[in-house]
Parts: sequence; C-alpha cells; structure tokens
Amino acid sequence: MDAASFARLIALSAIWGGSYLFMRIAAPVLGAVVLTALRVFFAALFLLIVGMVLRKRLEAHKHWKPFLILGLFNSALPFVLLGFAAKTLSASVLSILNATAPLWGAIIGAVWMRQIPSLRTVCGLLLGVAGVGVLVGGDRLSVQPGALEAIAAALLAAFSYSIATHYAKTVKGVEPFANAHGSMWAATILVAPATVFSSMNASPGPGALAAALTLGIVCSGFGYLLFFRLVKDVGATSTLTVTFLIPVFGVLWGTLFLAEAVRWNTIAGAAIIIVGTGLVTNFNPRALMRRRATGNS
Repeated sequence: MDAASFARLIALSAIWGGSYLFMRIAAPVLGAVVLTALRVFFAALFLLIVGMVLRKRLEAHKHWKPFLILGLFNSALPFVLLGFAAKTLSASVLSILNATAPLWGAIIGAVWMRQIPSLRTVCGLLLGVAGVGVLVGGDRLSVQPGALEAIAAALLAAFSYSIATHYAKTVKGVEPFANAHGSMWAATILVAPATVFSSMNASPGPGALAAALTLGIVCSGFGYLLFFRLVKDVGATSTLTVTFLIPVFGVLWGTLFLAEAVRWNTIAGAAIIIVGTGLVTNFNPRALMRRRATGNS
C-alpha cells in the first residue's frame, strides 16, 4: 500500500467514524426517519453529479432489484436504526457497536452456506459478545430509559449491513459505483413515504441541517468513492482494515467535539470486539504487511 492509498484509508476511517458524531448531533432534532431521508437524498444527488461527470450510466431498468435490496439493507434500514439509537447512545458507543458487523456476517455466512464455523470463528464470536457486554454493561447510558432499545437498534443496524454485504457478493454484472448510486436512490424512494408519518423532535437549526448534509455528501457519497477507489487500488482485504479503524475515530471525534467521557469499559469493550472481529475475518497483520511489501493486495 503506497502513501496515497494509506492516506485514503485513514481519511475513509475518519469520515465513517465521524458519521456517528453527525448522527448524534442531528438525530435528536430531526428524528431518525427525517434524518435518513435527507441523508440518502443528499448522497444520491452527490453521486448523480459524480456519475454525470464520469459519464457512468445507472441503467436502473436493468438493475432495479439489487438497487432496491441494497438500498433497504445497506442504507435505509440501518440508517433509520442508527438514527434512532443516536438519540440515546453516545457516538463512541455507536461506532463500537457497529463494528460488530463482521461478527454478524460470520453467523449469516454460516447459515447461508450451511457450514459449521471454525473454532477460530466461534472464539471470535464469543469475544464479540463479551465485548458488547463489557461496553454496555459499564456505561452510564445503558441504565437510562430507552437505552436497551437503542443498543438493540444499533446491533440490528450492524446485522443489516451484514445482510447487504453477503447479498452484494451474489450480484453480478453491476459496477460497484452503480450499486452505490442506485442503492441511494432506492433508499430515498423507500424512506420518503415514512416521512409523512414522522415528525421532527424540534425545529431544526443550522447545526442539525449541516450535520445531515455532511452525512449525505461526505460520509455516504464521498465515503463510497473513497471505498471503491481503495478496493480498486489495494484490494478488498487491505480495504477491510477500515473496520478496525472506524471505532478509533468514532471515540476520538465523540471525545473531542461532544465531550464524551472515555471510561475503562469503552476501551476494554472496543478492544475485545476488535480482537473478536479479527478472528472472525481471519485478519492477519503479518500476512497483510507481507502483501504490501511485495506490492500485492
């Protein structure tokens, strides 16, 4: 991995880690549904402009089914769930809980492929469960009203991301950029009707609206562009290291900008979850460094 790709990896981790900061700012004001509707709409518009500049055709008439499925499980549903959770949980806790996505992915993969998971995977899953227990068990937010529902929503969002990941592997003949662009328009269509039955919790100020705009354009739209560029340049294996870096930035931004307290359980829970994720995904730092040294991805 060259210096430019490494810089893109760090930038992507910082951007996606920052999404929880912006959700924490906007969700209590706009509500989960309205925030999600604005986020996916802004992202879709941004990707439309990029697609026009790059002259990339969407071909929605041919690929509407994967767009709809990915729009539901990779954007609409998890964004609403995380928006709901962000009204109660800190940005730090949200980012760490969402890092359990690979753990859910291992369970889904075992059921999908009807394969008995390896001992390494089972150990990773058990560590992930233990990490979640340490994280939420020692956090003051976990005893507040609605905290358990918020924690469940955040974990369900990670589960939804895992469904989307496994489904995306089965989609053939669709360019990654088209999947990102088309799924955002599909998510916009799916969420829009729900806004009729939703109301904002307060009159939105410039801060909440700016957070929603940033979530759409930077975290979703620009983040996708960085992600697919990394996959192209360094391969999927190296790009997946972003999973381990997002919670670091999620905690960092929450501490710096929202004055969130970092307690022992936050660090311990995050560390246990990351180790469990590494076991489940067969992450091998030494092998990754060897591939980088030889120029392979």
